[in-house]
Amino acid sequence: MDFELTEDQVTIRDAVTDVAKRFDDDYWMHKDLDKEFPTEFYDAMAEGGWLGITTPEEYGGHGFGITEACLLIEAVAASGGGMNAASAIHLSIFGMHPVIVHGSEEMKQQNLPRIVNGDLHVCFGVTEPDAGLDTTRITTFAKRDGDHYVVNGKKVWISKAMESEKILLLTRTAKFEDSPKKTDGLTLFFTNLDRSAIDVRPIKKMGRNAVSSNELFIDNLQIPVEDRIGDEGTGFKYILDGLNPERMLVAAEALGIGRAALRAGVQYGKDRHVFGRPIGMNQGIQFPLAESLARLDAAELMLRKATWLYDKGLPCAKEANMAKYLCADAGFEAADRALQTHGGMGYSEEYHVARYFREARLLRIAPLSQEMVLNYIGEHVLGMPRSY
Repeated sequence: MDFELTEDQVTIRDAVTDVAKRFDDDYWMHKDLDKEFPTEFYDAMAEGGWLGITTPEEYGGHGFGITEACLLIEAVAASGGGMNAASAIHLSIFGMHPVIVHGSEEMKQQNLPRIVNGDLHVCFGVTEPDAGLDTTRITTFAKRDGDHYVVNGKKVWISKAMESEKILLLTRTAKFEDSPKKTDGLTLFFTNLDRSAIDVRPIKKMGRNAVSSNELFIDNLQIPVEDRIGDEGTGFKYILDGLNPERMLVAAEALGIGRAALRAGVQYGKDRHVFGRPIGMNQGIQFPLAESLARLDAAELMLRKATWLYDKGLPCAKEANMAKYLCADAGFEAADRALQTHGGMGYSEEYHVARYFREARLLRIAPLSQEMVLNYIGEHVLGMPRSY
């Protein structure tokens, strides 16, 4: 069992860290408070070629695996950019997996190089207000009409829709009640986010405000048949291909935020003097931070196992879900304890831990809640009866 990173992996982590260092906490604070997309950061990552880390080389990418992608995204989050930084590039790094695996050659040639060089922003439209995580119950419908589809419906919590030119859109092409299996009748498209047929409305939220989350109201959107990914009615299978890697990427983001928060908490414990001594001398301050490091390092081991399994082509659903659960909890706990270490100043924006706290909290909810991870483990790993 070898825990040492390869030379390429070390190079990736260090190079991305160097890029991310150019964007300090003040940069991210102002982007978050002003609700402004971090264009300068996004462009710097594109210029370095990092948006294409998992894209095959024939389309301008590097062709690395999910392990390298997780090292990259963890370094980005750990720099202090947190979820604002990670979400700005997340979909470009791995969100196009259904296109890479199942899209037509023409679709790949036209779009993947543009995603790699940063020219093309994309978003992912799956979640709906009345379906939540029960994806089979979505109602956005694509009706075939000759050489195109006409789509009507609504989506919610769509990241980067404000900036995106294209959308990876999951629809129904057969109603739930008319489908032999509940996962049948779902069709996936990669198409233009046409503002004349899609009303994009930002959602006010408690954190990660540099990257928008949006509601989409779709009214007679025209989608050419050639924008369909794979066969009609099999879209659910295509999005499943990307679920385990997505959990790993989110786990890496949580890990990175936790490490940024812990770093801030430790530094404050050294710098802040009360009653003639640094507060970090007190075990009541020191022990929670030390425990957070132990939990972050333990969660990292599960993440590394999950990415290793995926890159080897081995079953990894248990490990991917556990990594998401453990990293999200460890990252949030580290952020919470760092904020507590700062006392009243932790509640201000000056020391940035409040932002870490808000963003770390998100990862216990998205892209699926901790409770849904436990549902999966209970049913599919422990063999217990389905609970929902």
